[in-house]
Amino acid sequence: MKFISTTLPGCIVIEPQVFGDSRGFFYESYNEAKYKAAGIDRTFVQSNVSRSARGVLRGLHFQWPNPQGKLVSVVEGEVYDVAVDIRRGSPTFGEWTGVMLTAENHRHFWIPEGFAHGFCVVSEHATFSYQCTALYDAKADGSVRWDDPAIGIDWPLSSPLLSEKDTKAPLLADMPDERLPEFEA
Repeated sequence: MKFISTTLPGCIVIEPQVFGDSRGFFYESYNEAKYKAAGIDRTFVQSNVSRSARGVLRGLHFQWPNPQGKLVSVVEGEVYDVAVDIRRGSPTFGEWTGVMLTAENHRHFWIPEGFAHGFCVVSEHATFSYQCTALYDAKADGSVRWDDPAIGIDWPLSSPLLSEKDTKAPLLADMPDERLPEFEA
């Protein structure tokens, strides 16, 4: 397993070692000891799967309080996956990083607590899997606008299919302080 740092400290791309032959393939998608050695020392308490069509954009979502760290991957199709630092006082507040996750590259992406998360589907369909470090909490559910110009995410599509929630999400600058996590050094 390779653990690849991104431009946002704490956000990590994981590339498993894939063993394959004419029958198919096998890879280890999670190994607690290896993840701990790479600095991802978390317990996952909820597992989710979603399926979306080409052009769907989900995000940018977060929970505060009761934040969720997410380990995400794609089991079918291709998505462009994004994390945004929304921790007040962070040296990288409002910055983002993105990675292509595909069924073929088998990559996983670790997004720690304190980051907003979103993805858009670039294949005909995509089945997206994510493990969470906290249970979903509707009262803590939050979102930031996907096309916030101050964040400036370079999405690979210009007119995504959005939920009503994502259409109405506020800009990061308009988010009340108490709705955002605080950076802890």
